Amino acid sequence: MHADYITDQHFTDIVYAESDVKYKEYENCTFINCDFRACSFIAVTFIDCNFLDCNFKGTKINHVSLRDVWFTKCDFTSVNFAMTDQILYEFHFKDSLLDYAQFYSLKLKKMQFINCSMIAVDFMESDLTEALFDNCNLRHAVFIGTTANKTDFSTSYDFIIDPEKNKLKRAIFSTENLKGLLQKYDLVIK
Repeated sequence: MHADYITDQHFTDIVYAESDVKYKEYENCTFINCDFRACSFIAVTFIDCNFLDCNFKGTKINHVSLRDVWFTKCDFTSVNFAMTDQILYEFHFKDSLLDYAQFYSLKLKKMQFINCSMIAVDFMESDLTEALFDNCNLRHAVFIGTTANKTDFSTSYDFIIDPEKNKLKRAIFSTENLKGLLQKYDLVIK
């Protein structure tokens, strides 16, 4: 099936139906206050796109390519990113809700999460090398078999990461959030 190519467009206040974005390629587009909850993302590519105040809560994201994409103030509660296309992709989140999202076994190198709620996010087996978690709530986030070398957690909080079950070489932490690395030892840190 031939993909529709859409470039340099602005989309505002649109509620998308299930098949509205299938087999499409968007380049240099902006989506503002759009609702994608009913969509099926199949063979969709977003290149140099921005999403602001969009709702993806519970959306099925399958076979989506994200290249230089920013999501700002978007809701991704319970979204599974495991089927995203991992060839030449880069996407970031700012001021977004990612609670219960799944990034299981994904390559997320240099990804930026800025001011995000990430409660119970699954990062098992993911590669977060050089990622940035800037002021993110990581309560109950799952880090097992995760590679987080040179990852910056210095301003994030409420996480528990076992250094014996994850790769953390040169990862950055602050004195205030070191207790998240020592939780399993049942120490009292003052």
